[in-house]
Amino acid sequence: MAQNKFRIAVRKFDAFESAIDKIWASFCKETGCNLELEAVPLDLHPLYDTILKENGLANGTWDVSLINTDWIAEAYATNAIEDLTPHINENAPSGFPNGWSRSLLYKQEFDNKIVGLPFHDGPECLIYRKDLFESDEEGVNFYKAYGKPLEIPKTWDDLMQVAEFFNRPEDNLYGTTFAAFPDGHNTVFDFCLQLWTRNGELFDTNKKIKLNSEEAIEGMVFYRKALQNLNAIHPESRDFDSVKSGMAFANGNLAMMVNWFGFASMCEFLKDSKVKGKVDITNVPAGPNGKGTSLNAYWMYVIGSGSQHKDLAYQFIKYAVNEENDKLLTLEGAIGCRKSTWYDADVNKEVPYYHKLEALHKKTRSLPRKSNWSEIANIIDQLVLDVINTSKDIKLILDNAQKEVDSMEK
Repeated sequence: MAQNKFRIAVRKFDAFESAIDKIWASFCKETGCNLELEAVPLDLHPLYDTILKENGLANGTWDVSLINTDWIAEAYATNAIEDLTPHINENAPSGFPNGWSRSLLYKQEFDNKIVGLPFHDGPECLIYRKDLFESDEEGVNFYKAYGKPLEIPKTWDDLMQVAEFFNRPEDNLYGTTFAAFPDGHNTVFDFCLQLWTRNGELFDTNKKIKLNSEEAIEGMVFYRKALQNLNAIHPESRDFDSVKSGMAFANGNLAMMVNWFGFASMCEFLKDSKVKGKVDITNVPAGPNGKGTSLNAYWMYVIGSGSQHKDLAYQFIKYAVNEENDKLLTLEGAIGCRKSTWYDADVNKEVPYYHKLEALHKKTRSLPRKSNWSEIANIIDQLVLDVINTSKDIKLILDNAQKEVDSMEK
């Protein structure tokens, strides 16, 4: 690799790219570093491929990468990333570890080693148009139609009922959406949310992956029905990932969606947002007897085990996660990870619900840390696709997926 370049693999997203460029510029000004930054923005699958599948972190292609919690166990198990513990013990990031919620630190801890620093977070939540819910006219019309007050949905069934009410294709407004794009992530997140919000568990009593529980079946019955309800959901839902869903919401085309907190925040920062000042967030809806559990996944900085600039890499990521730069990242349109950012007056002036992040984090659950999670996620991805794209018996679909997981884990 070129000695005079510092290479960072970046998840493609304008806010990530602009923030890292600005942070690197100020880092070099402060430290006198004269390396040229080569920050390469990549979509999800190309990013995974280059850093892990093609060993880019281990062979020195990348000095630093953004990596999400889905991949961190694999990165550690394959010796692709540096142990940051010696660096932290000698020269810890500002306020470490108390400056962050515990929910943003434990995923990157293995065998008493710390292998990443938090970059961007924001659990899933229900994002909604508060102007619609606070409208007297909408409230009166909803009561006439359903005989009850218009309220923020607390259950999945309520969500779909309210979505049908707000579904107005003639006005290019749709009730809700589900990010059903088959990328091994969005559909997997939806499967887990449907399971957890119905008090289901992803593991059985023997700590084996369990995909065909009664709660999973109930969740997928709901999900099939929801994705087929064209009187409630955006017609492009099957092609939406979380980013496209977020853009549709910012464009004023959705009344509600369950999505990452960052897409609510984006509505306040995005230049072309049509819903600035009209957005609020609350807990994810629940099943009939469940609770509004959120899903926590986040991005972090890691250092490649093959980097030729490891000391510099640590100095950079330590600098990048300080209070000032965490706030900068947030004001660029991403989601800072520090408690100081969540309660910052400037940030909450721009995004009045930012302070709700800490409460959201207290209700989060995370995907399991398994080095073969990508393979398991592909099985879940396919079972969800079979649920929404076929008329096969849902229990049979889940039973077949369970057999695949069982054979893989033997």
